[in-house]
Amino acid sequence: MYKSKKVIVVMPAYNAEKTLFKTYHEVLDQEFVDQVIIVDDSSSDKTVEIASKLSSAIVITHEVNKGYGANQKTCYQAALDEGGDIIIMLHPDYQYTPKLIPAMVSLIGNELYQCVLGSRILGGHAHKNGMPLWRYVSNRFLTFFENILMGAKLSEYHTGYRAFSRELLNNLNIEKNSDDFIFDNQILAQILWHEYNIAEISCPARYMPESSSISFFNSVKYGFGCIATSISFRLAKMRLIKNSRF
Repeated sequence: MYKSKKVIVVMPAYNAEKTLFKTYHEVLDQEFVDQVIIVDDSSSDKTVEIASKLSSAIVITHEVNKGYGANQKTCYQAALDEGGDIIIMLHPDYQYTPKLIPAMVSLIGNELYQCVLGSRILGGHAHKNGMPLWRYVSNRFLTFFENILMGAKLSEYHTGYRAFSRELLNNLNIEKNSDDFIFDNQILAQILWHEYNIAEISCPARYMPESSSISFFNSVKYGFGCIATSISFRLAKMRLIKNSRF
């Protein structure tokens, strides 16, 4: 708990057998964490078997693969149903350090922000820390484009480490978002649409063979989806179109 607020960490898992145990126990080592929810999106490895042996974790499984966005939708609804007041989404691939959880919790728990992002770009060490050059360049290009069209000044929109308040999640119509990877971008567009302030903290990231990574084809698809989201956001702000997502 943090100031009587329940803290829940959600992990959208898919084929995370090599890193789930390590990530989970490092999360539990962090101050304030009350509950961990793992949602498996029909993994083909031993993710569910490992998750089921983790003490105190709530494990939810999708019988069929629904997609990364659908996995997050299940994560957030489960966290809200469990009474979560501060909800942190962390990939179980051990790319992001759980040691930032207390800092993210305090920013939301003190009602300074409703959303906090762990940014790999802040600090300027993303590429040095192992982010592939093509991914770094595309990240910077998309972020620049998105900031212009959505009127923000974020260092990146593409991190898999995020914290939300209960109030914020209850006010977003996330069911209108994609079940695919573009969900990550669409939920930030919704947050900016409702004029919530977003905090960012510098987050060192690890790039290991066992860390999850979308394919080049899906990355290209995601990139075009980000551009489309930004354009629709701007056109909706100009009242040239209507978008049920906003």
